[in-house]
Amino acid sequence: MSAATTTAVVLLIAVPIAFNTLFALLGRRFDYPDILREPAPVVLGRFDDGGAGLRLLWLAFALTAVAFAPLAVMVGQTLGSRHSAVVAVATATGVMAAVVQAVGLVRWPFAVPHLARIHRDPASTEAERAAATVVFDTLHRFAGVAVGEHLGYLLTGAWTVLTGVAALDSDVPAWLGPIGIVCGAVLVLGSFEFAGRFEPHGWKLAGAAVPVAYVVWSLWLVALGVALAAA
Repeated sequence: MSAATTTAVVLLIAVPIAFNTLFALLGRRFDYPDILREPAPVVLGRFDDGGAGLRLLWLAFALTAVAFAPLAVMVGQTLGSRHSAVVAVATATGVMAAVVQAVGLVRWPFAVPHLARIHRDPASTEAERAAATVVFDTLHRFAGVAVGEHLGYLLTGAWTVLTGVAALDSDVPAWLGPIGIVCGAVLVLGSFEFAGRFEPHGWKLAGAAVPVAYVVWSLWLVALGVALAAA
């Protein structure tokens, strides 16, 4: 097994495990992602209560998004010999997916603590608390919903579809290709969750599909890693 394949196998197995473990820890400690439906003052207060431990969890979670960039590159090098054009586009798409998801997440360990302190500080004026709330809501809608979720889901889904296409004619089991294509298509669909995020009658199907798709996607990554190791 080549060095590229070995690295791809390690990342394909380690990244989804780390991602889901940290996601579960954030859910247990911060009620994530349900907490995002709460008003900004509630979110900021809960975040400040979490202290340094919660900030470190968010940093580690953001780093799993960063780790997706080398994963996409290594998978591309492993599958690239037979599908050079498809894999080249997939690699670029995967790296962009890592960048936008990381940008969406790093607001939590770096920007949100400052806003939470302002909101919780007894010395802060009502105007300062109101400003912190507005900044938080703006960051949430831009960095979180637009960049991290919409572009993140869209590009991750596109990478998954393209990698599934490349897997159709590779040394891995043939069934991995169609699963990747379908799972990626669902993630692309999920990228339009924003259409219903802030409207009472928005598109709810996309939001409902994303959690299931990410579980299947994580299992697919691990299966792809195991298949590459056995090839």
